[in-house]
Amino acid sequence: MEELMAKMQEWLAEYGLKVVGAVIILVIGVIVAKIIRSLLRRILQKGHADEMLVSFISSLCYFGILAFVIIAALGKLGVETGSFVAVLAAAGLAIGFALQGTLSNFAAGFMLIVFKPFKVGDFIEGGGVTGVVEGISIFTTELKTPDNKKIIVPNSKLSGDNITNYTAKEIRRVDLVIGVSYNDNLDKVRKVLEDILASDNRILKDPAPTIGVLALADSSINFAVRPWVKTANYWDVFFATQETIKKRFDAEGICIPFPQQDVHLHKAE
Repeated sequence: MEELMAKMQEWLAEYGLKVVGAVIILVIGVIVAKIIRSLLRRILQKGHADEMLVSFISSLCYFGILAFVIIAALGKLGVETGSFVAVLAAAGLAIGFALQGTLSNFAAGFMLIVFKPFKVGDFIEGGGVTGVVEGISIFTTELKTPDNKKIIVPNSKLSGDNITNYTAKEIRRVDLVIGVSYNDNLDKVRKVLEDILASDNRILKDPAPTIGVLALADSSINFAVRPWVKTANYWDVFFATQETIKKRFDAEGICIPFPQQDVHLHKAE
């Protein structure tokens, strides 16, 4: 009996602390895995991902963490875990190669959801396309073009390119180039342009509009006309201002040379 007790004490001295350490690793590991799973679910649900996809990805992450926690606990007990790690690494590498494109889109979608360079309803340009954002999922972003076409863009293509968000700011500047004849009085032209901008309530007083001679072109003197407007009014003001300028110039006897130098147009929203 004494010999058995001695062996038990010897075993406890050798393995007791290891068992306690392994249990602590398991408990903490399970808690951390649950926290990460819950956080991931909230992020995916906030990004309006499909519930089945949310469940799959969060569960995959949870059990992946548990696998490493169990290996760590076994290692604490003195079990040789090199073969387990090698098998998991090989399996992960094979899965990574097989799902390279999908994982790239997933990572890009995760970053888009976290950093929010745009939101649903924004008018953006990115990945070679332009349109209004109608949906952001974990793998793709759905856009509606100005001519009402639906475009589904892989998130990796969006995140790997410059993104221009035309509606991110509350106000935008309308850039117009208006050409007049060399025979016209520049002070009169400026006064007419100032009156046109001042008479439109949609044009902001602050920041103040800019009117100035932009270039002495071959067949015209080009004025830069740059009023600021609320983003929602951008295109209404863009089109209406040019029409009003033409009518007022006709009434004032100001000549717009033909052909006029090309006017810089933004992409239509």
